[in-house]
Amino acid sequence: MDPERTIMKNIKFEVSQSEILLLITLLSDQLFRREFIDPKMPGYKGDPAELAMGKELVLRSKSVVRQTAESSNEFMSKRHPNRVAGS
Repeated sequence: MDPERTIMKNIKFEVSQSEILLLITLLSDQLFRREFIDPKMPGYKGDPAELAMGKELVLRSKSVVRQTAESSNEFMSKRHPNRVAGS
């Protein structure tokens, strides 16, 4: 199959903010291992394109979480402008 003609299929699934943060942490840890630890293992054959794609995925995921958190904070501040916790 020609890599230039690969068709990507979008997959959507719901996760909580804490779940996506955990996934991002696990992805980051795995990428670190693949970039710095695995190459020292005998017979290791890395895929630089896959590593780059993984790094881009982590950055996109962090960006989405950050945007979601910011919009959620804006929504809550507009919804309850004068409320103080515990009052």
